[in-house]
Amino acid sequence: MSFPVLLFMNLIHPPLYFQALAYATAQDPSHAHGCTHGSCYPATGDLLVGREKSLKASSTCGSRRKEPYCIVSHLQDEKKCFQCDSRRPYDTLYNSISHRIENVITTFKPHRRKSWWQSENGKPDVFIQLDLEAEFHFTHLIMIFKTFRPAAMVIERSADFGRNWQVYRYFAYDCASVFPGISTGPLRKVDDIICESRYSDIEPSTEGEVIYRVLDPAIRIEDPYSPNIQNQLKITNLRVNFTKLHTLGDNLLDSRQEIKEKYYYAMYELVVRGNCFCYGHASECAPIDGIVDEEGMVHGRCVCKHSTRGLNCELCDHFYNDMPWRPAEGRNTNACKKCNCNSHSSECHFDMAVYLATGNTSGGVCDDCLHNTMGRNCEMCKPFYYQDPSRDIRDPGVCTACDCDPDGSLNGGICDGHDEPSLGMIAGQCRCKDHVEGPRCDKCKLGFFGLSAENPRGCQPCQCDHRGTVSESPRCDPVSGDCFCKRLVTGRSCDQCLPEHWALSHDLNGCRDCDCDVGGATDNHCSMENGQCRCRSHMTGRQCTQVESGSFFMFLDYYTYEAELAVLGQESSASPKNRTGSGRPSTWTGTGFAKVPEGSSLEFFITNVPYSMEYDLLIRYETQVSMPRDWQEVRVTIVRPGPIPTSSPCGNTIPADDLLTVSLPAGSRFAVLPQPVCLERGVSYTIHTKTQQILFFCSFYVISLLPRYSSLEMFIAGDPTSIARKQSYERYRCHEGLVVKVFRSVHLITSLFFPACQCDPQGSVSSVCDIRGGQCRCRPNIIGRRCDKCGPGTYGFGPAGCKACECSLEGAVTRFCDQQTGQCPCRHGAYGQRCDGCHAGHWGFPNCKPCVCNGHAEECHQRTGACVNCRDNTGGDKCDRCANGFYGNPVLGTGSGNQCRPCPCPDGPNSGRHFAASCYQDTRNRQVVCNCNQGYTGPRCDQCAPGYFGNPSQPGGQCQPCRCSNNIDKSDAEACDRRTGECKKCLYNTEGPECGVCKSGYYGEASRRNCRKCTCNFLGTERNQCTARDDCVCQRSTGQCQCLPNTIGLTCDHCKPNSWNLASGRGCEACGCDPNNAVNPTCNEFTGKCQCRRGFGGKTCTDCQENYWGDPRVQCRACDCDPRGIETSQCDQKTGHCVCQQGVSGVRCDQCARGFSGQFPNCQPCHQCFGDWDRVVQDLAVRTKSLSDRALEIQTTGLTGAYEKAFRDLEDKLALAQGIVNARNTTAEGVAVLMELIEDLRSQIGETTDILNHLEGDLTSVQNSNVDASNELSALEREAKELNLTSDQLHRQLDILKNSNFLGAYDSIRISYNKSRDAEKRANQSTTTTPSTVSQSADTRRKTERLILAKKDEFNRKNAANKRALGDLSAKAQTLDMKKINEKVCGAPNNGPCADSPCGGAGCRDDEGNRHCGGLNCNGAVAIANTALERSKHAEKQLNKAMGEVEELFHKVANAKTKAEEAKDKAQAALEKATNTKNKVERSNNDLRDLIKQIRDFLMQEGADPDSIETVANRVLELSIPASPQQIKHLAEEIKDRVQSLSNVDAILKQTQDDVRKAEQLLKEAKKARNRAEQVKSTAETVKQALEDAKTAQAAAEKAIQRARANIGKTEDRLAQSETSSSEHDLNDAMDRLGRLGREIHALKLKRANNSVAAARAEETATMARDKATEAKQILDGELTDKYHTVQELVDRKAKTVQEAKKKAERLRNEAKDLLKDAQNKLLRLAELEKGYEENQKTLEGKARQLDGLEDKMKAILNDINKQIQIYNTCQ
Repeated sequence: MSFPVLLFMNLIHPPLYFQALAYATAQDPSHAHGCTHGSCYPATGDLLVGREKSLKASSTCGSRRKEPYCIVSHLQDEKKCFQCDSRRPYDTLYNSISHRIENVITTFKPHRRKSWWQSENGKPDVFIQLDLEAEFHFTHLIMIFKTFRPAAMVIERSADFGRNWQVYRYFAYDCASVFPGISTGPLRKVDDIICESRYSDIEPSTEGEVIYRVLDPAIRIEDPYSPNIQNQLKITNLRVNFTKLHTLGDNLLDSRQEIKEKYYYAMYELVVRGNCFCYGHASECAPIDGIVDEEGMVHGRCVCKHSTRGLNCELCDHFYNDMPWRPAEGRNTNACKKCNCNSHSSECHFDMAVYLATGNTSGGVCDDCLHNTMGRNCEMCKPFYYQDPSRDIRDPGVCTACDCDPDGSLNGGICDGHDEPSLGMIAGQCRCKDHVEGPRCDKCKLGFFGLSAENPRGCQPCQCDHRGTVSESPRCDPVSGDCFCKRLVTGRSCDQCLPEHWALSHDLNGCRDCDCDVGGATDNHCSMENGQCRCRSHMTGRQCTQVESGSFFMFLDYYTYEAELAVLGQESSASPKNRTGSGRPSTWTGTGFAKVPEGSSLEFFITNVPYSMEYDLLIRYETQVSMPRDWQEVRVTIVRPGPIPTSSPCGNTIPADDLLTVSLPAGSRFAVLPQPVCLERGVSYTIHTKTQQILFFCSFYVISLLPRYSSLEMFIAGDPTSIARKQSYERYRCHEGLVVKVFRSVHLITSLFFPACQCDPQGSVSSVCDIRGGQCRCRPNIIGRRCDKCGPGTYGFGPAGCKACECSLEGAVTRFCDQQTGQCPCRHGAYGQRCDGCHAGHWGFPNCKPCVCNGHAEECHQRTGACVNCRDNTGGDKCDRCANGFYGNPVLGTGSGNQCRPCPCPDGPNSGRHFAASCYQDTRNRQVVCNCNQGYTGPRCDQCAPGYFGNPSQPGGQCQPCRCSNNIDKSDAEACDRRTGECKKCLYNTEGPECGVCKSGYYGEASRRNCRKCTCNFLGTERNQCTARDDCVCQRSTGQCQCLPNTIGLTCDHCKPNSWNLASGRGCEACGCDPNNAVNPTCNEFTGKCQCRRGFGGKTCTDCQENYWGDPRVQCRACDCDPRGIETSQCDQKTGHCVCQQGVSGVRCDQCARGFSGQFPNCQPCHQCFGDWDRVVQDLAVRTKSLSDRALEIQTTGLTGAYEKAFRDLEDKLALAQGIVNARNTTAEGVAVLMELIEDLRSQIGETTDILNHLEGDLTSVQNSNVDASNELSALEREAKELNLTSDQLHRQLDILKNSNFLGAYDSIRISYNKSRDAEKRANQSTTTTPSTVSQSADTRRKTERLILAKKDEFNRKNAANKRALGDLSAKAQTLDMKKINEKVCGAPNNGPCADSPCGGAGCRDDEGNRHCGGLNCNGAVAIANTALERSKHAEKQLNKAMGEVEELFHKVANAKTKAEEAKDKAQAALEKATNTKNKVERSNNDLRDLIKQIRDFLMQEGADPDSIETVANRVLELSIPASPQQIKHLAEEIKDRVQSLSNVDAILKQTQDDVRKAEQLLKEAKKARNRAEQVKSTAETVKQALEDAKTAQAAAEKAIQRARANIGKTEDRLAQSETSSSEHDLNDAMDRLGRLGREIHALKLKRANNSVAAARAEETATMARDKATEAKQILDGELTDKYHTVQELVDRKAKTVQEAKKKAERLRNEAKDLLKDAQNKLLRLAELEKGYEENQKTLEGKARQLDGLEDKMKAILNDINKQIQIYNTCQ
């Protein structure tokens, strides 16, 4: 067997590696087990078998024609080139030169080496591709080539039928150059992509093999069933790309075609091993539909097991989707699991979410559940079904329909689908809505009603108001929802009160009576919520008992007519009267009254009668007190404009009713005529009164109209309420008394309407008037109900009231002036507004004289005669002197030289360079002398005076005071520079360019000249601040010195608390008192001694008490000292040793000290030489002791003690070196360390040796010194002994000398005697000789004694007086409390330094050097004055701002008033026009009604022939509506705009009320017409024959009448809507047509008379027409009913329109009220601001006066303080 066959067999039986794969074992499946116990795989085979058509090559030799080719291996043979023709398949006999691709499929035929596949010549890029019909497992590939193997090729595969390709392996002779970047191996993973070279060599030239295994046996595979391995094996397409040919190089030298013919690809055999890809779920495969089965063919459709399906068993079988599909793995089949649908479904699907949710146990979801089931396993019933607990879950009838009312149950009737006790579920149980109950949820719960499906809660809650229900429970009818109400409650929910009741509550009856005021409310109906009654216009309050703000109710005598304004008869006169300022009410109204004598008359004109009714006439009068008799008769005549129509309200009045007589009792002030008079609205009347039989003058005030209560509808309606109301009114007899006594309700009943206050905004204090009568609150001197005019004797109507005329009694005719101008009527010669002055050029009223002004003025003061406005630069009361700044003599006249000329100082007034107050001309030299202003000097005031600077010679220049803080001598011309103002000679210890600061070493306030010398304590002040003991520098403003540490005080003169020792000059020291043993932490400031507790002492209380010693914490002992030898009684606190005097020693100071001799206490000092030798001995003793101590130390430690540490360091280093030397494995690093240590040791040893040598030398020298010292000490001892001997010898010699040398002693005594005698002589001479020093001293003494005796008494008196004065001053000084002064002025006592006082005080200055007095939270005079000043400034700003706002408001009010007047005029014009139009429309409506009535009468009368009826009908049809709908709509809009602009609301309401009454009247007439129509039947019976004859004409007439009536109705409606001026033309046209119709109707009446005869002849046929008449009656009844309904609708629309107009009018009125209210508020605000301004001005003035007084007091106090300071300064 050849090598390829052997290789092929080896590939058929793969090594042990493939045994690990399950599909390797499946080549020979076990029929006993198959796929039952694990995965199974189909047998492996050649995938090319049977797939010749699926194998293709991109290039085939001879595919299109015969092509030549040559072979390299036949060079030695003769024939080396051949031909190929692959157009037909290969045939061994007939076509053996065909080399198609199918020739490579393995066949075990003898000629298999005679057929091959061959590509075209010289083509390097060729591919072979196998396309499979399904997924297959591909294991390995074998290719056997006829020619050279390819120099480079790529094996690729696709697992998605050619959409995506992946490389298996690269093959190349030179991988690096052909496939750069591709790894050459080795393989590490089965899916690594590498380039392999072993199958690309040029050898062998034929039958070379290429083998590729998908899974390399050399790589161990952990999991053959992993997705990665399975994906590596899976293919649907396989492609081999040949990319490069092997050549021998001759093609590079020769490009002929013959060269290319020997280079091509040729392949004997191609094997693609694999098997059907079934994921381990099939052991065999079957042919795919459409694929022909061939022997040895590996088929592509798996015969699936494990409940799987699909071409590759890639899906679970139907109804086996309970687990996810997975490939079989080894012993695990991973078979698909059947779904559990409880026999209710045969379909299901897998849901991964369900699978994960069940913990990877089940993922099947049943589809299309039957038997009303649902759920993942069809384990639940569908909605509206429940699971019958008695049936099995698999029973087809397990789900039963729910029996729930869909309206009352949730979700439309769904019940509980199954039993679930934990959730409270019961199978079949209905779930009722919130308000539903019952097993079927078919009835409402208690308190609910109206079961409904639309209601989400099923039933509605009973809307029963618990306040209005009987049982106060929410129960209601479950069907209708009606509640059970209390007696006075109604409504379905018992939430409404019965009419005329309100306040639904828990009361027994449920509601309360409205109790509306009879007069203020329209009826007794009120709002159920708040009890608000329906008030009449301008009434408010719940019961309508209050009048609206801005309105009032009229008194019965509201319509009053003043007598002084009436037409006065002969001898009658008007008498105006001033209002008294006493506060008592006036007894008259208006401006005064009319004086009426006997026989005189008055005529009152009445033009404003409000309503047509009866009125009582009331006369108010006043009789003369001196004539207490009645006025017998006053005749009153009512003069009417004409006869009274009988149809008018006053039609029953006869002439006698207008002639009345009344008596005026003298004791009364008013009288009512005995009977009423009837007056009509809109009619003007004249009431004529004439006095008869009078015995005195009578002063008429007014005549008033009182409405007659018996004429009011509310009293005469006839119902019980009206009767009771009348009885109540008559019971209180309100009609007989004065109006002010009437009760409120009766006032409201009798009030006709409630007018607005209309208070004049300028004349009244408020826009609100008195609700009783409407009297506004007037400003001063303003009268009238509206406060709209000035009272008599006043003028100037305005916001401030009226001003009094103040007419002069001497110069005015009367006290009354013109009310506009205030001009009084002057007598002859009087002049001025008040007639209180002279004419121009005169003075001295009333004796006027000419003004004397020397021709320089025309006018003078009216009282004093002083000239006013002097001309020609003159002045004075008579213009007799020159004005300031001028000189001359104006008395001499105005000629040349006498006029007043400007003073040349240096220029005249108003020149800008005039610096003189005045000037005069010297009479001697005629020179002008200037009286210079302050600060100017020179003959022409053109120089600055001393103390001033500037340049007045320049234009605009002036002299200013030198800014030297008042610290220069202003009389000194050199004190400051006259040009620059620089200060040069500062006084009062000041300095600086403006002398504004104190000199260095001084402090104070320079501007007040109180710079004082710094008084710093030298001991407590820093040394660098003092140049001498009494010359230190301090802070210039406060005088504070710069203190040393712990030193305080302005002058650094005392220590801080708890410190002492100021005298140290270094600052104070802390006391350091023991906190436990001291009484307090303070100590004596000079000694530092603390105040100790009992038992303690010492400076800081840490020792025993005085005269004791020891430790105070243990025991204190008394000092045991000998008092004769101690310096102080206190012994040493520690040792108890006493402090001895000089020469005394011992612990108790009881023996003589060293250097003293004698017996204590008489100790005498030794000789002087003792001290010298004692010092030498003491020094030697000290040195000896130190050497002894040193020797003792050396003896104790040895000589090496000081160097033990160095020795130890050396030993340690030697040991370290020894260790390194002894170490066996010594490294270079260790050797280096060792060498370093050796060097270090050597250096230290050397240093130590040097030190020891040096110490040895030192020790030797010390020993030598010691020996020398010992020798010296011995010598000293010898010398001391010798000295002692010498001393003793000297003492002995001295004694010998004293005793032996007598002559020497005698000489000494004699010399001393001589000196004593000389002194005695001099003393005697001084006492005996005169004049001697003693005598002179005696004389002086005697003189002194005499002077003392002479001046003793005076001295004693002065001394006593001085003592008393000094005591008084001391007392005053003590009483002078700067704290109180500071507290009053600055706000704080200032009992500490200025820096600690927040309010400052006298002498205090702030950080900037300014005086510090007052401040925040300080209540002193300064702070109050500053606060007052700030407040005044703020008030001034606020007032200015307020005045600006007031000005703006004033302009706005004026503009608003102007606009309101314009709107009022426009509204009035519109109202008049609308009224005229309305009257025309009413007349036209009346004419139309008359015409309709005439037509109806004509039709109903006898004798109307058909021709006449037709004529009338045609004429009616010809009538057209006056306007089109568009025009009417336009008119309606225009009317709407006009109505909105109306302001006369009351008039509109009156008109609409009339329209309502007319509409009601029309309704009544319509009802009457219906009644009359019922009577037509009898009349119709009489015209039976005529109706029969005119049957056709009548039918046409009826239709025409119907159309006419409809048109007329529409016309009426539209006319009602378009009552405006724009319809006048159309109305006139309609009136003309109506006139023509009237004339035609008259003609028809004549025809009616003719037709009546024909009607008489038709009587016998009346019976035959009865039926027709009945029918006509029915038709007529229907028409009249329609007409009635039409009229009723018209009335309703009219009422609605009236109501809307009323609302609109009320809105207009409210807007007007708001505007007026706003303006009034602004005026009130203005008045308040004015008042506040005046008060603030007064307060400001008071504060200013107070501030002036405080400033004066402050100055006086400061002067006193300065005086005291000067006194104290001189006393130091």
